Amino acid sequence: MGDRPLSIFQVSGRAMSAQLVRMNATASNLANAGTVASSAEAAYRTIKPVFRTAFDEASGMSTVDVEQIVTAGAEPTKRYDPGNPMADKDGNVWESAVDETRELVDMLETARSYQNNVEVMQTAKQLISETLKLGR
Repeated sequence: MGDRPLSIFQVSGRAMSAQLVRMNATASNLANAGTVASSAEAAYRTIKPVFRTAFDEASGMSTVDVEQIVTAGAEPTKRYDPGNPMADKDGNVWESAVDETRELVDMLETARSYQNNVEVMQTAKQLISETLKLGR
């Protein structure tokens, strides 16, 4: 990573940033659940971040980075709906295949991971503060 060791605050902060990207992807997926398009190519596809572990040799700690965002999950489903203004010439629309239950579970897991990192930072801050009080 760098020549200076990462602090616990940097490790937790990077993990929180990664979870924020995950939460935004989940929110985007939920916002597009049930949307329709006039072609399979234009239909919304579920997105997911891909995480990569980053090891800091200077501190001996690992953290996480978002490597990329990829499309995942099922393909859009074709539905015959000739009255829909988005229908193609054959009367079909393609509906996004967002699994809302899975997205809600991901959202809960992401929120818990984020909160865990907040608690790590709070604990580290408290320990540093108590250590400084001992030196007085």
